Amino acid sequence: MPSVKKLMPATWMLVLLSLAGCADDTAMGVDSILFNARAYTLDAAAPWAEAVAVKDDKIVYVGDNAGALALVGSGTEKHDLQGRMLLPGFIDTHMHPVSGGGYARALSLDTFGTIEDWIESIEDYAVANSDKPLIFGYGFLGTTFGAGGPTASMIDAVVSDRPVLIMDEGFHGAWANSAALKALNITKDTPDPAPGFSYYKRDEQGKPTGYLLEDTAVMAMDALNAVSEDVQVDGTAYVIETLNSYGVTSVFDAGAIGDSSELQTILDRIEDAGDMTVRIVGSYFAGVPEHAEHAVENADKWRDTMKGDNYHYRMLKIMLDGTVEGRTAAMFEDYQGEPGNSGETTFTEPQMIQMISDAAEKKIDVHVHALGERAVHEALNAIEAARKAYPDSSARYTICHIQVLADDDIPRFAELDVIAQSTPLWASYDTFGEPFVSKDQFNRYWRFKSLHDEGVKLTFGSDFPASGAGMLGMSPVLQIEIGHTRQNPGEPDAKIQPSESERLDIDTLIRGYTLDAAYQLHMEDELGSLTVGKKADLVVLDKNLFDVDRYEIHKIGVLMTMMNGTVVYEAGL
Repeated sequence: MPSVKKLMPATWMLVLLSLAGCADDTAMGVDSILFNARAYTLDAAAPWAEAVAVKDDKIVYVGDNAGALALVGSGTEKHDLQGRMLLPGFIDTHMHPVSGGGYARALSLDTFGTIEDWIESIEDYAVANSDKPLIFGYGFLGTTFGAGGPTASMIDAVVSDRPVLIMDEGFHGAWANSAALKALNITKDTPDPAPGFSYYKRDEQGKPTGYLLEDTAVMAMDALNAVSEDVQVDGTAYVIETLNSYGVTSVFDAGAIGDSSELQTILDRIEDAGDMTVRIVGSYFAGVPEHAEHAVENADKWRDTMKGDNYHYRMLKIMLDGTVEGRTAAMFEDYQGEPGNSGETTFTEPQMIQMISDAAEKKIDVHVHALGERAVHEALNAIEAARKAYPDSSARYTICHIQVLADDDIPRFAELDVIAQSTPLWASYDTFGEPFVSKDQFNRYWRFKSLHDEGVKLTFGSDFPASGAGMLGMSPVLQIEIGHTRQNPGEPDAKIQPSESERLDIDTLIRGYTLDAAYQLHMEDELGSLTVGKKADLVVLDKNLFDVDRYEIHKIGVLMTMMNGTVVYEAGL
C-alpha cells in the first residue's frame, strides 16, 4: 500500500473552520473518528489514508492517525478499525428500491434452478400460504424453458384453485396459471398491446399459453393488485435495511411504476418512520409510446415536487427495448431460430431525439435502458442530436445495461460523454441466453474493459429485484468479484463469459460503485470519495478488496455502514 500522505495546511484549515463557529461544542471535539484504517479514499490527491473524522454529517478530516486523534473530545466515538478497509459508502446506480420493495417478501425463485425446482417452490409456497388469495413471486429465467416459454399448465398441475403470477428475473415477463388468465380475462381474442414487444405468447391455435411479455406482465400484476401500499412500505424498508448491510448508502431508482402521489406517500411514510437510511435519487419513468409526448414535462414536475429529506426524483428514465432472454432487446440481426424477430424499440428514433433534446433544454439528466446493439446505437444517435442542439446543457446521459455493443459504438460513448451503466453479476457465463444470439453477438457481451479503455465512466448497480440473485444481488462486493472474473462467484473453473479481456480491475469496479457512481447521480461534489467537506457516507469491510484472492472477494463482509455521519449498520466491529 502506498505510504499515507500528511495533510496539507489547507486541509487542516478546513478542519479548523468546520469546528469553528461551534464554541460551545468545541470541547466535544468531532463526533466520531475511524482510525487504524486502510482507507482507500478515491481522492487522487491522497489515495490512501489511516483515519477519517466526522462532524455532523460531513467528513472533516482525512489523513494519519495522529491528526484524527488530535480532534478527539469528550463526546467523540472512536472506531479502531485494526487495519480493516475503509471506503466511501457504495452507490447502487440502477435499482428499483420501491417497486422492488413490493417483491422483497414475495416468493423468490432460484433464477438458475430447473423448471422442476420452480414448480416445487411454487407448490411449497402455496401450501405454506394457504390464506393468500394470490400466489405472487419472481425470479424464473425465461430462456430455461426454450423458445416456447413457460405455460399455465405447468403451474396448474400444482396450484389450480387460485391465481398464480410469477415475474421473471428481469421483470420483463410473467408466468401465469389458468386461474390468473381467467381472472385477468385474457383469452384468444385479447389483443396484444404492442405485437412483437408487449404481447401474450400463444399456441398454434392463438390461445394464450400463460407467458406474458413486457407491459402485459406489469398490467397483469397491477390488475391482480399484487402489491399494496402497506406491502411496499414494509418491503422497501426491508430493502433499505438490506442495502445498509451491504454497505450501500445511496441508490438511483431507475423508474418507479405508479403515479407520483402513491410513490411520495410510500417514501414519506418510510422517512417519517426513520427508515430512510439510504439516499435515493430517482427518475420519472417513460416506458410506453404514449409517454413520449409528456415525458420531459412530467419529469420536470417531479423534479420540483418529488423530494424529501433523503430522496429526490429529478431525472428521466427511458425504457427503449426489452431483454435478450425475452427476445425483445433490439438487435441488428434476427434472433436465432426466430426469423423476422430482431426485437423492437419502445420509441422511434425521432421520439428519442425529441425527448432527450427536450430534457437537455431543461437540464434534466437522462437514463436510457438499452440492452440490444440497435437500441444502444439509436440511444447514442439521440444523445448526439441533443448534444448538437444544446451544447451548453448541463444534462448528463447514461445508457444502462448495454448487453450487446457494436464495435463502432464503443468510442461514441467517450465522444458524447455518455456514462455506461450495467450489472456486473450478469457478466458471468450466459449459458441460457447463448442459443438465442449469434456467436458474434455473444462475443460482444458486456464490453466493460473496452469502454473503460476509451475513457468512458463506468457505473454499476444491482438492478434489484431484476438482478437474478434475489436480495444477494444488492451486494456490491459480490458484483465486484464477478466484474473482475466474469465467472460464477467462487468458481475458478467456471466458464468465463467472452471475452476474458473484458475483465475489469478492482480499482475500476470500486470507482464504479463510488466516485463515478456519484458523478452519474450528479453529486460528485458531495459523495463518492473520502474527501473533507463531503457527506460522511462510509463503509468498513473486514478484508481489503485489493489483497484477497479474486475468487474469495464475495466472502468479504461489511462490518459497518455510516450514512450522513450516522451508523446505520454494524456487525461486530
